[in-house]
Amino acid sequence: MNAHHPHVSEQHEGSPWFEWCVAGLVVAATVLAIMGEPMVATAIVSVTAIGSGVVRLIYRERSPWKVRSVSFDAVCGIGFGVVLTLLYLAIRFIR
Repeated sequence: MNAHHPHVSEQHEGSPWFEWCVAGLVVAATVLAIMGEPMVATAIVSVTAIGSGVVRLIYRERSPWKVRSVSFDAVCGIGFGVVLTLLYLAIRFIR
């Protein structure tokens, strides 16, 4: 049997309170979308994504939100929020 265990880095990853806040906002957005408020739901998810990317960019290694590297997390968060907003606006104006 191999005695070498892989390094587990959960203790160096994000803070649960921040992750629960993000999860709560996603649940709130889902409820609002089901209630017929897609614009508000999209805005909540977009602002949450952009906010998490900005938090990661500003706080770097002290950030409560960590997935991969600082640049990866920031680009994914900010990029997802911006693209989601642009897609929603494009769909809304096409109609």
